[in-house]
Amino acid sequence: MIISKTPFRISFFGGGTDYPIWFQEHNGAVLGTSIDKYCYIMVRQMPPYFQDKHRIVYKEEEFVNRFDKIKHPAIRECLHYMKVDSGLEIIHWADMPARKGMGSSSAFTVGLLNALHTLKGETCDRATLAQEAIDIEQNWIKENVGCQDQFLTAVGGMNFIDFGKSTSITPLLLQNNLIDYLLLFDTGFSHIASEVAGKVIQDIPDRKKVMTEMYNLTYAARNYLYSDLIRFGKALGEVWELKKAMSGAVSNKYIDGIYEKGISAGALGGKLLGAGQGGYVLFFVEPDKQDSIRKAVGLKEVNFSFENTGSQIIYSDVL
Repeated sequence: MIISKTPFRISFFGGGTDYPIWFQEHNGAVLGTSIDKYCYIMVRQMPPYFQDKHRIVYKEEEFVNRFDKIKHPAIRECLHYMKVDSGLEIIHWADMPARKGMGSSSAFTVGLLNALHTLKGETCDRATLAQEAIDIEQNWIKENVGCQDQFLTAVGGMNFIDFGKSTSITPLLLQNNLIDYLLLFDTGFSHIASEVAGKVIQDIPDRKKVMTEMYNLTYAARNYLYSDLIRFGKALGEVWELKKAMSGAVSNKYIDGIYEKGISAGALGGKLLGAGQGGYVLFFVEPDKQDSIRKAVGLKEVNFSFENTGSQIIYSDVL
């Protein structure tokens, strides 16, 4: 039996520039972090006493005899990618719901790959896990996803990622209390990221100016993170305006209303996490004004901290 534990993530800057359609020509950059909310995946050899070869449990339960009959696309394609031919039981748990803009889909794919490599007695470094997850999501499942979530969830910690002909990851060691300025709220709505992202990707060729500004602001934000934390917070508002300018599919009147309530109550900046249309909204707020923000937005708050472990195997009985 193997159990993997993979963190969800928060993307601060650069989302959108991590789509291959952009960075393969213009380069991209993302600043983000993993957080202490996790996806857990248990994988074990299926005992031979059951009628079905595979048992898959997530929000649904599947019993199948061939992995190509599995409905869950990430599980099906990961097993195909890893050339698994033995019967498996796979069970998924998570600290937060899916389709909320926290990188849950990529955390799932990364965590499953990590567990499958371990089950086969293989070691796989985290950057390779991320690259494999990107390959599966983009080329095998054919989803409209970028390349940041896989690295942020696999590697863990606060990272600055450059995308271009190659990918480089720079860990950012925090020497400040950034976490004390962040409030995270559930908008109450979920979204299918691939569908929203598909609309955003269609608009990218016509948004060169906006995308370039997004890229430049990501580099500036890396400096603000160390030199001017308040400016970092205000820049979150700037990146949100740029993100909305990328495509009309990113926001809606409800999301805009939440954001305006937070800013009017004293937040210095903020943004919606993920592709758009729903999920969680993040605000940067000075500590003495946070109760005002909570009252103004009136939404369920998510308490979180940063983490730096990335995807890990927390239990293994493989010899």
